[in-house]
Amino acid sequence: MKHEWRKVEKAWYLPKEPTILTLPQLNFITLEGTGDPNEPLFGEQVGALYSVAYDLRMALKRGKLGDPYEYVVYPLEGVWTTSDGSRGADLNKAALQYKIMLRQPDRLTAADFQASVARVTTKKPNSWLDQLAWEPYAEGQVLQTIHRGSFDTEPTTFAQLQTVLTTQHYRVVPTMGDYWHREIYLTDPRRTAPEKAKTVLRYRIESTSV
Repeated sequence: MKHEWRKVEKAWYLPKEPTILTLPQLNFITLEGTGDPNEPLFGEQVGALYSVAYDLRMALKRGKLGDPYEYVVYPLEGVWTTSDGSRGADLNKAALQYKIMLRQPDRLTAADFQASVARVTTKKPNSWLDQLAWEPYAEGQVLQTIHRGSFDTEPTTFAQLQTVLTTQHYRVVPTMGDYWHREIYLTDPRRTAPEKAKTVLRYRIESTSV
């Protein structure tokens, strides 16, 4: 049976309202970058991630890495901050710092990832392939919700999360190093009108009532 994250892990990826939950360690293929994600460079980086993710998916489906296993590729994610501290309505997109990623099934290993990068480099060269990394990470306790609409209107949804943090006595803590929040892209911006886009916005949090 095919593993479909939209069905099996609905609570993690499809919150209907602001939700607090605790996430275990997960495996990711990651790539760090800087600058405006609307520039062509960002698309090349995303392409590098997906080329390896689909290669691994086919290797598992065909039983090249053990028993055959079929699954739907996980959605693109990114953790974000800025080099100049700008946020919200004052965000300077040129100052963005990010790490984009695709989650991978638990049965895959760093060695499987490295072998995939080698295969893809030969078949479908991309200058960002050698910048990809295999990164296990446990985010722990998080607060998240779905933002509907353009990326430019995300501050309104983040404000809703801030209200939850205040009323329930939590604070935001950095994730995956010094990044300030996570986004999970449930729709493809290349194929979806901005007003119909759906993005999970997530903070890593800790209690302030200790």
